[in-house]
Amino acid sequence: MSEKKKEPGVLDGFKAFLMRGNVVDLAVAVVIGAAFTNIVNSVVRGVINPLVGAIGTKNLDSYASCLKGPCEKAADGTVSTGVMILWGSVLGATLSFVITAAVVYFLMVLPMSKYLARQEARRKAKEGTHEVIEVTELEVLKEIRDELVAQRGAGRDGS
Repeated sequence: MSEKKKEPGVLDGFKAFLMRGNVVDLAVAVVIGAAFTNIVNSVVRGVINPLVGAIGTKNLDSYASCLKGPCEKAADGTVSTGVMILWGSVLGATLSFVITAAVVYFLMVLPMSKYLARQEARRKAKEGTHEVIEVTELEVLKEIRDELVAQRGAGRDGS
């Protein structure tokens, strides 16, 4: 008789993968990120674009350079003839990314890091106090032991 070791099936592996903490955390992060996108887009449309519009234009997509002419754009914004580099849309997407990253950092990451640092400092302070108390108790017990040994020794010598 030969015993074969049962290997985990595909479904068991998939179940183990789903039950890992990081997969669930990632799913939550994606859902929250999708919801947070609406907030960031509103900030960009309602605050940032008007500020940029005060300096230049609200729509950066209109900025382009003609690489190989003659360049003409159709009414819908697509290039009908020539080769254009649409650097305005790249700049707009870059600004949107930087703004999104700044909002996420300053409104979520920075406050959470400060909170976690405070919690860690409190935990360390609590552990430090606990260690001092333990060391002090240990020293007291050693002193009691030494005193008892000294008394026993003195009692034997004096008898």
